[in-house]
Amino acid sequence: MNDLSPSRPSAIAGPPLEQAAFDRLAALAHREAGLAIAPSKSAMVRTRLARRLRALRIGSYDEYTALVESDAGQAERREMISALTTNVSHFFREDHHFTRLQEEVFPELRKRLAQGDRVRFWSAGCSNGQEPYSLAMSFLEAGPLPANADFRILATDIDPKVVAFGRAGRYHERMMSGLGDAHRQAYFTPCPQDPSHHVISQKLKSLVVFRELNLLHKWPMGGKFDVIFCRNVVIYFDADTQTRLWHRFAGALHPDAWMFLGHSERVSETCLNLFHNRGVTAYQRSDHPAAASPLPSCT
Repeated sequence: MNDLSPSRPSAIAGPPLEQAAFDRLAALAHREAGLAIAPSKSAMVRTRLARRLRALRIGSYDEYTALVESDAGQAERREMISALTTNVSHFFREDHHFTRLQEEVFPELRKRLAQGDRVRFWSAGCSNGQEPYSLAMSFLEAGPLPANADFRILATDIDPKVVAFGRAGRYHERMMSGLGDAHRQAYFTPCPQDPSHHVISQKLKSLVVFRELNLLHKWPMGGKFDVIFCRNVVIYFDADTQTRLWHRFAGALHPDAWMFLGHSERVSETCLNLFHNRGVTAYQRSDHPAAASPLPSCT
């Protein structure tokens, strides 16, 4: 769940960011991660990357741009994308999605599990892990899993730091919003060394697999999904990139499987034949032939 909204301004904004350097950085962010950074975001880019310049002891954005464009700058390109995307989330965000899951989606999936079928969810743009863990809690609320149930949640993000954070499953009290007392008691344990932090139970961790993944690159997953959450991610891509992703998501879903988007996101009109709209930011994959044939990767 990446967000390009302004962050709190840094006390030191760094050296000037000239238009030519901004254009090169914006083009690189688009190539690497699909980020569409408008010229009006120049001040935001300058502020966020100032920390990277200080960490590397680089004195200008021209020098920094040369680094991230070079073969030697591969690791720093990842740091740059991480700096430009603020990960914002909380548990059970947009709770109407979880209501729909409980009422319309989970009953059939649990029947399939009981019959020995495979069930897979994907949290694409999982940020710090609150979303996939919320999915796991919600699914378990519907009842215990059958013995040897083949159920997993894939959680992916372009930022390796948030992937590692989610995998660790250790949350400060300020990140626990959206959780009721029952969730806290059932699935979290206060850290003995620091009671202000809480650790996800192994019961939940065992259901979620965290992986680093750039949505614009090849997807290594072989099987199809029953539920995909991709919320507050594609809104930051341009129209062509979104179109390719709608096709790829449709191709990654079983027929009639579900996809949920963020509150400001909608499947573009040119791709509505791939999905049936099922309410606010909720879609089911259609049986249209195009839905089974995803377009190639975005790069």
